[in-house]
Amino acid sequence: MQLQSKDLLGLEGVTKKEISLILDTAESFREVSERSIKKVPTLRGRTIINFFHEPSTRTRISFEIAAKRLSADGINFSTSGSSFSKGETLVDTVKNLEAMQADVIVMRHGIPGAPHLIARNLDAAVINAGDGAHEHPTQALLDMFTIRRHLGKLDGLTVVIVGDIAFSRVVRSNIYGLTTMGARVIVVGPPTLIPVEISRMGIEVLYNIDEAIPQADIIMILRIQLERQGKVFLPSLREYARLYSLTPERMKIAKKDVLVMHPGPINRGVEIDPRIADGDHSVILEQVSNGVAVRMALLFLLAGRKEFNKSE
Repeated sequence: MQLQSKDLLGLEGVTKKEISLILDTAESFREVSERSIKKVPTLRGRTIINFFHEPSTRTRISFEIAAKRLSADGINFSTSGSSFSKGETLVDTVKNLEAMQADVIVMRHGIPGAPHLIARNLDAAVINAGDGAHEHPTQALLDMFTIRRHLGKLDGLTVVIVGDIAFSRVVRSNIYGLTTMGARVIVVGPPTLIPVEISRMGIEVLYNIDEAIPQADIIMILRIQLERQGKVFLPSLREYARLYSLTPERMKIAKKDVLVMHPGPINRGVEIDPRIADGDHSVILEQVSNGVAVRMALLFLLAGRKEFNKSE
């Protein structure tokens, strides 16, 4: 089995079988990172270009490590100092990269839909590493991978997502992915940060975190996306922390085996107490580790697609 599309632009419309294929493939690659020599020759000769138009630490470095562990040639493209900064269009820029025989272009861009635009104009595979406030599919996949490793399944679990629902790209991808895999999703946050029609995505909406926590098998905390908000949606971060921060007091009403997740970066003391972020329930650093395995799986499934088709 292989993925239906040459690209991974989002999890909307991705089937349960395809998500399972990615997660199962990631499971096989996770073992590579535990070896003394963390490298396999799987993608030797392939070229992966990381095109990050927005700042990134975890995602960019994770893709870099994933490419290196698969023996691919990884290249980081910087828009500053390039022809892109001189007025060259996005499509022309990536077409020139493809002309240099790039096999996969990993793109993060502040404008929703930018990876979709270039995917329509390229034969190379395109992976969306986050487009504005739209989607961040690889983050959702590593979240699902982490949950499945701990709890053995996704179907029937209740995932409570707390925070900036309106401006988070992570939440949209997680909603698509988790509901496709049979999980129940509850989003929680201030009314000003929850889109009016989000319940149409097949989820539940609450505004009181204390109502949601006892129901959760997984609590996923989101950062307030101040850089994407064009106006003030909260009285203050202190007020937000008082009403929505995950604290030791609130954890007292949670299930004993609840998992606590966060896509990062963390604003300690705002959306989550440091004692919880570093506590026994937290799998935040494990999410980061698992991100490498998931991105290795995606690079393998997409970069090797042409050879797979030739062999059929």
